[in-house]
Amino acid sequence: MNKRTLAILAAIGATTIYGINHTIAKGVMPTYVKPFGFIMLRVVGASALFWIFSFFAPKEKIEKKDWLRVIVCAILGMVINMLAFFKGLQLSTPINSAVLITITPIIVVVLSAIFLGERITRNKGFGIFLGFVGALTLILFGAEIRSDAPNIPLGNFLFIINSASYGAYLIVAKTLIEKYHPFTLMRWLFTIALIINFPITLPEFLEIQWSSIPLWVYGSIAFVVIGTTFLTYLFNVFALTQLKASTIGAFIYLQPLFGIFFALFSGKDQLTLVKILATCLVLFGVYLSSKKPKPRP
Repeated sequence: MNKRTLAILAAIGATTIYGINHTIAKGVMPTYVKPFGFIMLRVVGASALFWIFSFFAPKEKIEKKDWLRVIVCAILGMVINMLAFFKGLQLSTPINSAVLITITPIIVVVLSAIFLGERITRNKGFGIFLGFVGALTLILFGAEIRSDAPNIPLGNFLFIINSASYGAYLIVAKTLIEKYHPFTLMRWLFTIALIINFPITLPEFLEIQWSSIPLWVYGSIAFVVIGTTFLTYLFNVFALTQLKASTIGAFIYLQPLFGIFFALFSGKDQLTLVKILATCLVLFGVYLSSKKPKPRP
């Protein structure tokens, strides 16, 4: 098996883990671990793992001029992004989260136009419109009566905040990713995120009753910390050595498919007409907004 095939499998593996995560993390919250307590586990675990693996990476120091950008990246990508997503997942459903997370490319296009001056074509503009219509459809009309989803509209809105913060993180982090080794950058991002998240997440972390947690919950926690927070990044790093970033980005289209399939297979969620319509609008909107315009003759 050649490296390109392995890279494709790695990208699919990362997308699969992300898709499964929507249901697995939802199954733990809030009975055993509340959302902010989960974030404490994620940032502590990821920080430890990235520091350990950084010993095998080239020795680098972050330049003084870059520290402000590093702090902003940590706030956007590992604080607002994570807190909004896991709180939204507690309030809403796995399928809603799997669908709404895919509007991140649309957010990136909008923010790039605002801050980087990139041109929005007619196709991109229409794609942005469709994507937000799909998102608003889920927020306004996707409410269900479910004991495990106490406030679906608010949860769906938090998924939008999550996508917006992650989209901004991708833009701000672009120059840092090109400049520093991945392990150097990620160890500091997660360390800063740990410091900022600590006072926010500590109260819910202290509420965890470790002695009464079933074995399967420990497995779910390990999956989220090692798989979703750490392993997916390693997969994507390897994939980037053989594939273009745009190729890897295209795998985001598979995430809702994996997420919906796993949620239905495990019996943790169900499809409705509103969810199907919103999914179609969001995915088609992402496709149009991400499509490269044809060069002018």
